[in-house]
Amino acid sequence: MTGTVLAVLAVAGAVLLPGAGWAAGRWHARRGERAAGLDLGTPVERATFHTLHTASLAAPPLRAGLTEDAARKAARRLRSLLGTEALCLTDRESVLAWDGPGADHHERRAMARVAVMLESGRSQSVRTECQRPDCPLKWAVVAPLTGEDGVLGALVAYGSRESAVLVRAATEVARWVSVQLELSELDRSRTRLMEAEIKALRAQISPHFIFNSLAAIASFVRTDPERARDLLLEFADFTRYSFRRHGDFTTLAEELRSVEQYLALAGARFGDRLKVTLQVAPEVLPVALPFLCLQPLVENAVKHGLEDSPQECRITITARDAGAEAVITVEDNGVGMDPALLRRILAGEHRGSSSGIGLPNVDERIRQVYGDAYGPVIETGVGAGMKVTVRIPKYRAGVHSSPPGHPPHRY
Repeated sequence: MTGTVLAVLAVAGAVLLPGAGWAAGRWHARRGERAAGLDLGTPVERATFHTLHTASLAAPPLRAGLTEDAARKAARRLRSLLGTEALCLTDRESVLAWDGPGADHHERRAMARVAVMLESGRSQSVRTECQRPDCPLKWAVVAPLTGEDGVLGALVAYGSRESAVLVRAATEVARWVSVQLELSELDRSRTRLMEAEIKALRAQISPHFIFNSLAAIASFVRTDPERARDLLLEFADFTRYSFRRHGDFTTLAEELRSVEQYLALAGARFGDRLKVTLQVAPEVLPVALPFLCLQPLVENAVKHGLEDSPQECRITITARDAGAEAVITVEDNGVGMDPALLRRILAGEHRGSSSGIGLPNVDERIRQVYGDAYGPVIETGVGAGMKVTVRIPKYRAGVHSSPPGHPPHRY
């Protein structure tokens, strides 16, 4: 079994998992064939399928990082993968999880061997020096678990005898585990980047929009107190949504509700100069999309349609059902923009006072989540207004709206 593990992991490396689902299905199919008395394949084929299936079960916990919970869930699978008497996973300070016998007297000694390995960063095979005649743990292979910041911890596999094959197999499994940990770090980095971009959008919203909104509301306090009250409620809901702390994604209904509140506040400031048309297909309201990805587009339309032009501003927002996708457009009749300047803005090469960060931010976040094929399509020209079209897949793995306890608003 260990030899098969070594061969499979040495060849597959980091690309082991894409085939694991197929392998698992084939393996289960083989089990069904066994019951029917059919051909079960060669012993090597059966062992290979079993190895891939076991690895596919160990991977999901590891994608959460090197934590006690993840180590505990993965240790049993990794021990089965190697076929060893016992196995433990550690960080640089302590044992995170132990599977198999011997924890009562070997766990404390494990960190001393890990400390030696940390100095060299290389796998080591050592005698355990266990004096208990009934203990099967006579040899230990200590293999490093690495990440972007160097050695994060160790995989320690225990056997009853010295084995060069076990050393190689444990090293390969540790490398595979390291790949999963690097992928978990990549996921966290992506999340931190999205959070930083959302903070940047919030920073853009707060200075000028909040001040202008409060000034507009104040102008109605004496002349139209009922409208001032309604606008204050809209302002409170808008800021509560924009500065919420939960979730990277929201629903289209929630996002459009926030846009409606933004436009109500903008309308209080600009009056009859702002004309808005909203056309939304009910079927797309539950679609999940990145948090705060439409409001910057509408803010951009207001800026270039009203703040940069003395003419009446017409903004049209549509959301239609296109099969597997929702297609959202934000169009204005404002001053437009030179396409060459727009390209520089999206490339991050121009940060003038009129460009802001809204369009580049939305473009980057949508591409991160859905891929380059889903970047916003922008049509514009000097004096020709601007039309931004965004396609959002209705279903995408990992994209979910507000967590339980935070139900979406009804649009």
